[in-house]
Amino acid sequence: MRVLLHGSELSAATAAAALAWVGHHVDWLLHESVPWPTLASADWLRREPSLMAQIEQAKAAGNLTIVATPDVSETPDIVWLALSPSQRQSANSLLQHPMFQEYSGAVLVNNSTFPVGETERLHSLMGHQHSRVALPDTLEEGRAWLSFTRPVRWLLGCDDAMGEQVTRELLRAFNRRSEVFQCMPCRAAELTKLAINGMLATRISYMNEIAGLADTLGVDVEHVRQGMGADTRIGFEYLYPGCGFGGPNFSRDLMRLADVQSSSGRYSALLEQVMDINEQKKETLFRKLWGFFEGDLAGKTVAIWGAAFKPGTARIDHAPVLTLLEALWAQGVTVKLHDPAAIPALYSAVGQRNDLMTFEDDPYLACQGADALMLVTEWKAYWNPDWHRLASLLREKLILDGRNIYDPAFVASCGLHYRGIGRRADPTTP
Repeated sequence: MRVLLHGSELSAATAAAALAWVGHHVDWLLHESVPWPTLASADWLRREPSLMAQIEQAKAAGNLTIVATPDVSETPDIVWLALSPSQRQSANSLLQHPMFQEYSGAVLVNNSTFPVGETERLHSLMGHQHSRVALPDTLEEGRAWLSFTRPVRWLLGCDDAMGEQVTRELLRAFNRRSEVFQCMPCRAAELTKLAINGMLATRISYMNEIAGLADTLGVDVEHVRQGMGADTRIGFEYLYPGCGFGGPNFSRDLMRLADVQSSSGRYSALLEQVMDINEQKKETLFRKLWGFFEGDLAGKTVAIWGAAFKPGTARIDHAPVLTLLEALWAQGVTVKLHDPAAIPALYSAVGQRNDLMTFEDDPYLACQGADALMLVTEWKAYWNPDWHRLASLLREKLILDGRNIYDPAFVASCGLHYRGIGRRADPTTP
């Protein structure tokens, strides 16, 4: 099939490479704000496993062409939109192109996170001689290629048989192991995507509330988590307390769901609480540091392991580290930060500063001369550190575990002070 794909998001890059890989001819129309030289050098794209190599391979094979304008001599079978919520005007402009009024039979595939009902509105711009489907973006950053090419599920919103049939054919190569399409009306698919992330965020924030209560009561939250997860009605997924979630898609979907509620005249106190709890949780490690030093933080040096919003990505959009850094710097703390991928993104966000030193290779360099270590992103390289070496490097021997990946008793046995999210080596210790 001939595909006209518009967007410069991760979802656009992944779809372009994957569809070309299986034999479709893809004309990739980038968003004007991110031309190819900018996108090709983007750290988040180059660090996404396999993706850049697949893009280059598809370009070399001739199945993927980056275009500046739609090729009106070759009308597309598929118009695939993968844009950010702020780029809706770009979708409007493309779909009002005269070529869509001059022929019929294209299928609009809306892979963007737009407001509920937007697929229908965009389709009306093309003229009703075309079909439409909503295919909400469900990629996981850090494994986008695998998410697309070996999907667990696709939410396929379709209001006519032709749109469903053509989309199934378009993605047939990725639907061989088992049936992965969950078919429903367009609006239902759009709302389902937002509702899923709203539920996951609610579980995380609820678990963080329980962790705070466990802290107050001197209870190890790990016992509570294990007990909750063992209940088959609950399970263990997204039941891990931590120092807050971030990411461009997760946070954006929550705000989009709140907007949908508001525009429909329904105020959601629950969503507001979920977002408020998450923002408060991003300051948890700072509050624990403050408590340990009884507010005397001026002149201290803190090591941080991890800046990315999750392991496997170079992005820091809405990441907890941004809130944490602001709080530390406001108290005169110098930060020495290690992350294997997100340092360029961090400097883009906060700029060069005298109270920030960064490291990409050896994480122990960030700990030399530091008073405490904060674990913010659970990269695998951080899971089994040399505890005796850390004890010799950290002046106050304090470990603040923002992801609860360490064993409190073992850390304490190595001569370090441990504080986690609802966890302590000695629950009676404040």
